[in-house]
Amino acid sequence: MKPNYRHTMIACFVGYIVQAIVNNFVPLLFLTFQDSYGIPLAKITLLVTFNFAIQLMVDLLSALFVDRLGYRRSMILAHVCAAVGFILLTILPEVMDPFTGILISIVVYAIGGGLLEVLVSPIVEACPVDDEAGSAAKERAMSLLHSFYCWGHVGVVLLSTAFFALCGIQNWKWMARIWAIVPVVNMFAFMKVPIAALESEGEKGLNIRELFGLPVFWILFVMMLCAGASEQAVSQWASTFAELGLGVTKTVGDLAGPLSFAVLMGTSRAFYGKFGEKLNLDRFMIGSTFLCIAAYLGISLFPVPALSLVCCALCGLSVGIFWPGTFSKAARALPGGGTAMYAFLALAGDVGCSGGPTVVGFLSDAFGGDLKKGILCAIVFPIMMLVSILALAKKSQKKEA
Repeated sequence: MKPNYRHTMIACFVGYIVQAIVNNFVPLLFLTFQDSYGIPLAKITLLVTFNFAIQLMVDLLSALFVDRLGYRRSMILAHVCAAVGFILLTILPEVMDPFTGILISIVVYAIGGGLLEVLVSPIVEACPVDDEAGSAAKERAMSLLHSFYCWGHVGVVLLSTAFFALCGIQNWKWMARIWAIVPVVNMFAFMKVPIAALESEGEKGLNIRELFGLPVFWILFVMMLCAGASEQAVSQWASTFAELGLGVTKTVGDLAGPLSFAVLMGTSRAFYGKFGEKLNLDRFMIGSTFLCIAAYLGISLFPVPALSLVCCALCGLSVGIFWPGTFSKAARALPGGGTAMYAFLALAGDVGCSGGPTVVGFLSDAFGGDLKKGILCAIVFPIMMLVSILALAKKSQKKEA
């Protein structure tokens, strides 16, 4: 009987929802941790740093062990780590130093998040498609896949906020246990679904040295770095921007800022996932970079705060295709890239996600706390993205000629 890879795709979609839970649930509890356990705010900010630092380390190391362990076992391990991390979050702070307990929990589920970042995209890329559909079908699938991270982000914020409003923030541990169910269920799915090999039989993916010797890989690396930075440089500051500019509460700021950003970013990815066969990926990405540059200028230069906030949301629409589009281009430009390629591209994306907001923060401080000027300086990321897309297109044209 022919394997049904539709179930594999669905499990991968849920995998990205799991990653959204990993990255976006605990930040909703920062003030609760401060009030309940007396943890200073300076220490709490380290939790985000540790989460992404562990994911970066996993991105880096996964190129060395994923192929040996196998995609199925690695994906099961990722889900186990995610679930165990959330369960530990409800136990460890009560039986040891609260900050240490929370930190250990985050380290465990961050290992799962890092593995998911590396594994999900190549598993989807390896799923067979009809010969008539060709690479366009893979590009649409990749874009649709990454939209589920956005929907997961939206779901985590809305459902958790609703739970806290109905049941009280003091019952946050029950919400953590509920979110732990998602990776447990999806773990069982990955025990059963078919997983295709990334390379054809008899072929072997490029090793790290071979990969690093290819100029095309470094263009793709820069594209992924800029994709992460362009996205998070605005997303991570959108709530603060709304609070300072509009004078609203944090709850309203979260809904008006990061949530609207995530909804439009998911919409962009879902749109390409639905209509990608009628669109040229290069043109779509180039058009998105121009929209992103315009959004950055609007955020920074519009004197009316409400208009600047609208531009924050439009920035989400513009960056949606950057991450999945780069993965699709990598699969087309380096079909033998293998696990190492996806691992190092994930690493580049996560470096961008960490570095983009940091650059905005440092530059804003340099301009006397002016967040608008910090974001204006970060416009270098979408500009670099545009230059990289054009450089990759030029190399592709030379190769075809």
